[in-house]
Amino acid sequence: MTNKQLPITIPYQLAITPYEKPFRQPLKTSYGEWKTRQGIIISLQDTAGNISYGEIAPLPQFGSETLEQALSFCSQFSQITETEIYEIPEQFPACQFAFESALERFSRTPIYQENLQLSCLLPAGKQALETWQSGWKQGQKTFKWKIGVFSQEDSWFEQLINQLPDDCQLRLDANGGLTFSQAEQWLQLADASGKVELIEQPLPPNQFQQMQELTVKYQTPIALDESVGTLRQLENCYQQGWRDIFVIKCAIAGSPRYLRQLCQHYKLDLIFSSVMETDVAREAALQLATELSSHRALGFGVNHWFTD
Repeated sequence: MTNKQLPITIPYQLAITPYEKPFRQPLKTSYGEWKTRQGIIISLQDTAGNISYGEIAPLPQFGSETLEQALSFCSQFSQITETEIYEIPEQFPACQFAFESALERFSRTPIYQENLQLSCLLPAGKQALETWQSGWKQGQKTFKWKIGVFSQEDSWFEQLINQLPDDCQLRLDANGGLTFSQAEQWLQLADASGKVELIEQPLPPNQFQQMQELTVKYQTPIALDESVGTLRQLENCYQQGWRDIFVIKCAIAGSPRYLRQLCQHYKLDLIFSSVMETDVAREAALQLATELSSHRALGFGVNHWFTD
């Protein structure tokens, strides 16, 4: 493919601004409690004085670089060229996304659509029984609930399923925290309920074959999440035969160009999902989701978790 754009050696002025954004309440997962989102807003300024923004929002437990590594990487540059942006190594997937997204903002035509169908992230445990109604009143019909966090979840699950209107569905997210036996128990409950859209990452990434076995044995689809934190991991799982759902966390997955190439080469069943980023990375991720035409509710119903 030939590149007919302007010369790509012209540098952009780079500025970085670290941020820390507290959650309204800690987000409880099988990893523990998450209290604040930390990241970096980058800005690129071209020779005409135009400025474009990107966001580095790392999530190391999903395979991205750490915040410290991202800061160290950015500190190498006061200026950066398009060539250098496209050569950012794969071990910095959150940086790849931020810099390429900022670069694209200079030239792209916005395609973001209003009224996207979002999946509303519920609190873990019993608190979900009192909070799903607020999302439903805003028109959300898909809800996501963390499991593998508390005991008694099966009882709360039955109550939640009975409360949800008939046109709503539930996603269960284990964050890789279940045993094989527990995963089977949840899949049995999900199959019987008729309201569970999928279970995200029931087992750790190193139990890929066991998750493939579960997809054959049960009706409820399984979505890979931690197993496909980066696009390279996603492609590897596809090549190993995974044909169920892939969760794409754009802000940590890597290069948007690479994601587009994967979608051109493979027929992927995708869910685009948040990493609790700010509006900068969120807008770029929703642009990709709209462009690549995902038919599933987007995992971005998370704004109610923040204080502002």
